[in-house]
Amino acid sequence: MGYDELFSVNKVLNEYDFPPLELVHFLLIELKLGRHYKGQFMLTKQGAARLENPAQLLNTLVPFYLFNIDHSAYSRSGEQPLGTWDVWLNVINVEAENAATELELYQVLYGPLSDEPMAWRAMSAFYSCVLRPLCWAGVLIEHRDQGSKRSDAVYLKTPLWPAWLRLDTDNMVLPAQRH
Repeated sequence: MGYDELFSVNKVLNEYDFPPLELVHFLLIELKLGRHYKGQFMLTKQGAARLENPAQLLNTLVPFYLFNIDHSAYSRSGEQPLGTWDVWLNVINVEAENAATELELYQVLYGPLSDEPMAWRAMSAFYSCVLRPLCWAGVLIEHRDQGSKRSDAVYLKTPLWPAWLRLDTDNMVLPAQRH
């Protein structure tokens, strides 16, 4: 999305217009890496030190973001999916090695999608609370063709995935498949 496209609808854009930016602001304050001072946002000494070492900054922000934030606040329904990060990460570790859709990942974890009228809510909660946070953390990438629906997207692990995560299912991914 380019500058012209962003400002085609609004003349002024605010932090909350970009949920990932709003979240980074919250994380920096919550982890005492940044603070407001005289009407400006400034990094603390600890924040500036971490900024000089991107790996250390990543190791501070990502675990806190994934494991301590209530991701259901960013979903349409406010629901949490059943499961734990240990299970989700290990399943995605194997399934997203060569690309997997949201539906494929959901079905591996929970079985076929129900025919109930509100079944979409469970898959939406899985996307909002698991897939999107992993994408925003930079360890998973969502790829979809221009103009296609989110449900057509495929998910792949980024090079950060094996660099940051050590999982029980690492031995289930063949070395030739690893990034």
